[in-house]
Amino acid sequence: MSLPFIIGIGGSHSNVGKTTLAEALLKHFTKRVKGSKGQRVKDSDTMTLCHSDTNGWGAIKYTKTAIYTSIINDYKILSQEDKDTKRLLDAGAENVLWVQSPPGELKEVLPLAVDRLSHLGGIIVEGNSAIEFLKPDIVIFIFGRKTENLKGSAIGVLNMADIILFRQKPSIKLPGGAKKIKFALTSSAWLDECISYMQGLWR
Repeated sequence: MSLPFIIGIGGSHSNVGKTTLAEALLKHFTKRVKGSKGQRVKDSDTMTLCHSDTNGWGAIKYTKTAIYTSIINDYKILSQEDKDTKRLLDAGAENVLWVQSPPGELKEVLPLAVDRLSHLGGIIVEGNSAIEFLKPDIVIFIFGRKTENLKGSAIGVLNMADIILFRQKPSIKLPGGAKKIKFALTSSAWLDECISYMQGLWR
């Protein structure tokens, strides 16, 4: 079985638009079509980054905790109105897992989470620490309005980034090898360019 194609989305701090970007990518790569029994099925024309013909895309939402570790796959919890996981499900993810763990436990819990989604063609992973551990096929970093004094995990992901998105040019020096795309949710141009660049990386 081929491993899923993994896209990691990290950011300079909380609430920079990581889940919004994950939603946009999921909507592009998948379409939710209700079959006769209500199953979600893929539209192969939208799965351009998927290197497998398996069932669509999944998502892993990582939340840092102080002590406990868990992998939540309970639909009743994931689909609660105030959860980012509901947004990922609504965007077309076939399966969503909410991983909660201290950073030191990621080496145990993340491989389990990826294995649970290994039947899928692609996985979007959200969270800096999770990205540092998994080293996804493509890493996207989003800057918020505050671009100075990045925490360690953010700097690590920034240096790994294949694509950097920002609303205004960051005040810190950007890694020279990364693609720089203006982050503008009011326009579809940034998403088209982002996806086009990702397809070039995959080839």
